[in-house]
Order: sequence, then C-alpha cells, then structure tokens
Amino acid sequence: MTAPIRVLIVDDDALVRAGLSMILGGAGDIEIVAEAGDGSEVPPLVAAHRPDVVLMDIRMPDVDGLTATEALRAAESPPEVVVLTTFHADAQVVRALRAGAAGFLLKDIPPRELVEAIRKVAAGEPILSPAVTRQLIAHVSDDGGGAGRRTDRARGLLAKLSERERDVALAVGQGKSNAAIGRELYMSVATVKAHVSRILTKLDLNNRVQIALTVYDASL
Repeated sequence: MTAPIRVLIVDDDALVRAGLSMILGGAGDIEIVAEAGDGSEVPPLVAAHRPDVVLMDIRMPDVDGLTATEALRAAESPPEVVVLTTFHADAQVVRALRAGAAGFLLKDIPPRELVEAIRKVAAGEPILSPAVTRQLIAHVSDDGGGAGRRTDRARGLLAKLSERERDVALAVGQGKSNAAIGRELYMSVATVKAHVSRILTKLDLNNRVQIALTVYDASL
C-alpha cells in the first residue's frame, strides 16, 4: 500500500483548522499529522512529523505564513507549502509563490477540490497554473520600485540556460503541460521533464511556478 500523504495544518482559527482536518481526514490517502495556530510553531512540528504538505494560513498574529513559508522553503528537503487565503489577489500570496509555495487555495474551496489539490501537490504538481500566476501578479502591486531590478535579475537567470532549456522555460511560463511542450518542441515527455529539472537546478528554483514567475519578470 502507498503511504498516506502527511499534512500539517497551520491556521490561527481553531474552527478553520477543525474544518480542514475533518475534510482532509475523510480521505483515505491523507493523514493529518499535526496542527498549529501560528507560524512560530511550524519548524518544530515539521522536524517532528516530517509532513509532505503544509497548509499555511497567510495572516497569523505572531509569525505570519509568509515568514514561515520563506523559512521552510529555504531549509533542506522542505515539505511542499500551499498558502491559504481569503483574497484572490494578494501581495503576500505573490511573495509566498516567489518563496517557493506550490500554489494557493481560497478558504472557501469546495472539499473535493481541496482533497484533490493536496494530492496534486504531494505528487509534485503545482496547483496554480503559470497563466493564473501571471494574472495574479499583474493585479497585485508589490513592486516597491523593484520591478526593474527583478527584470534584470530574471533575464540574467534565463541567460544561464541553453537554447533548448530556454525554449522549455518559456513554454512553462505560458502555462503549457509537459505533454504540450513535448508536442510543440518535438521531444518526449521524459526529455521535457529532464529539461525542467535542469532549469530548476541551474536557476536554483523550487518549482514550475517559480519558473513561470521568472519568465514573467523577464517580460518574455
């Protein structure tokens, strides 16, 4: 039997935690290993329980979800992080995605979609398409005057790639699946996956969402 997906729920609202735990606990392939009411509780719980996925609220009173996400994703062999929010367009969500979160979910998401999202993230799939990422970032003003610096940095990163890797990165930025990229660039899905892995390694990125953000920042 396949081991269950281990999930840590982080939210300062006990009712929200209870609701999420009840929904996810009803899925036979998901196990709630711990709950936390603040980002400050996350590091020891992750160390003790080794979750596969952390459901992370953004707004918490002491250590917020953004700070906790940045710390988690900077650690070695981190769990996947899914941000929970009540807002469709939120500057903090964008910052969490830049820090390596695999996506975000609205707190009013239907139970079936929540369960499916956890399964996708645990399987290494981002739950936020690059197309949605671009729409989100376009509607949130979090530049602080740094748009030009980000453009220069992103173009410098993409310059590290081979021509073929750059083609794959641009296709990821357009929201295309591995299969679609393979058809467009005349390569197998396995080859596309290998290119994506090399891109992540060369650019020191966590996931496909970050590749898409880099392409977006480079204005390509």
